[in-house]
Amino acid sequence: MDQFGIVSLLPTALVITTAVLTHRPVAALLAGVVLGIFLLSPGNIIGSLADITLEVMQDETIGWVIMVCGLMGSLIYILIQTGGASAFARKMARRANTRNKSMMVTWFLGMVMFIDDYLNAIAIGNSMKKVTDEFKVSRAMLSYVVDSTAAPTCVIVPISTWAVFFAGILESVNVANVGEGMKMYVSGIPFMFYPFIALLLVPLVATGKFPLIGPMKAAEELAKQGIAAMEPVEQIEVIDGPVDENGRPKSNMWVFLVPLIALIGFSWYFDIDLLRGIIATLVLTIPMVVGLKLISAHGALDGVLEGFKIMLPPLAIVVVAFMFKTVNDQLGLPQYVIETVQPLMTPIMLPVVVFLTMALVAFATGSSWGVFAIAIPIVMPLGEAMNVPIPLMIGALLSASSFGSHACFYGDATVLSAQSSGVSVIEHALTQLPYALIAAALASAAYIGYGVMTN
Repeated sequence: MDQFGIVSLLPTALVITTAVLTHRPVAALLAGVVLGIFLLSPGNIIGSLADITLEVMQDETIGWVIMVCGLMGSLIYILIQTGGASAFARKMARRANTRNKSMMVTWFLGMVMFIDDYLNAIAIGNSMKKVTDEFKVSRAMLSYVVDSTAAPTCVIVPISTWAVFFAGILESVNVANVGEGMKMYVSGIPFMFYPFIALLLVPLVATGKFPLIGPMKAAEELAKQGIAAMEPVEQIEVIDGPVDENGRPKSNMWVFLVPLIALIGFSWYFDIDLLRGIIATLVLTIPMVVGLKLISAHGALDGVLEGFKIMLPPLAIVVVAFMFKTVNDQLGLPQYVIETVQPLMTPIMLPVVVFLTMALVAFATGSSWGVFAIAIPIVMPLGEAMNVPIPLMIGALLSASSFGSHACFYGDATVLSAQSSGVSVIEHALTQLPYALIAAALASAAYIGYGVMTN
């Protein structure tokens, strides 16, 4: 697995370069996949590509992602067609009656949707873009706020899909005893420096207390001229829905809020399973909006299909990103990076080296979860051998995972945040990357400072 060495970095370099130059993330990822396959089996590129495609499409996680994101699109589409999302936006506009307030409301809502980063990314962007458009906030800024409160919030709140997944990983690799995974996960939350810093940076950037940098500054200047996004994408337009005999919208904000509250409740009831939660929510929502005569039964069923269809472009990126991760795993990229930096690991430097290394791996592979099943059995014994507290190691690993989800050009949360906010993936990724790097630098300094003080 480690026979490719530094060569295993070439597909990632090609993907990032191609994505920046062409603004076509699917094409960039496919280029990386093909190069990786060429390195693995140059005489059987077509056969290997077919095998990897089939392997990914048969993967249970991919099936889960497709169904969850597709049905989330269906739910949001129905709530928009019935006017519920518009009513919610009108209510928020009355409260968020300035630019800064609209940003703070978006930030607050992002932290409230703590149960899953997909729910966060899809729901908040779609519900708030009509409000932020009124105050000439760029879609890039909106998507930055949405993305920066997705994974970072889910990581530090132990009632989330992230916490459940990583608690299970800690148990499965024998770092925690059976039934103790969540307790150990919670012990690491105070040391998850990156998500805390990323969350605190958002209101400073969004309200102008922290300077605009590079592409974000350009995007905000265009927004002041009425150009919300440099590269708008296909999205669900927020409409008022049906009106009464006086021309007033029939819907109200509860048509939007009740299904979202139900989604959180059902997901909690089904042990933080968002797929079961979204299915149960649709079963509740469709009869509700049909009964209120906000949409016909045929319209609701058509809405399920239309909403699913709107999600196909971002899902295509996610599927190809999984293919790219599979190729990187076969090239041995995660192991190569970890083994390369292993000589740098000392008791003081271990947490920051683990954070930076795994952040790089998560950014390069687009995998915020999968690579950590590989990394935890490697770095945890190192931490124990060097007398580095396990909670500190967990905090460093989860910080790296949060950074990967937040910063990767083709990560699922990045893609969904851009889609819901109505901006291209590359524009979103490039405008938010400087702030993700600033948060990562501050988190690195925090790990070094903590190491110096405790050793």
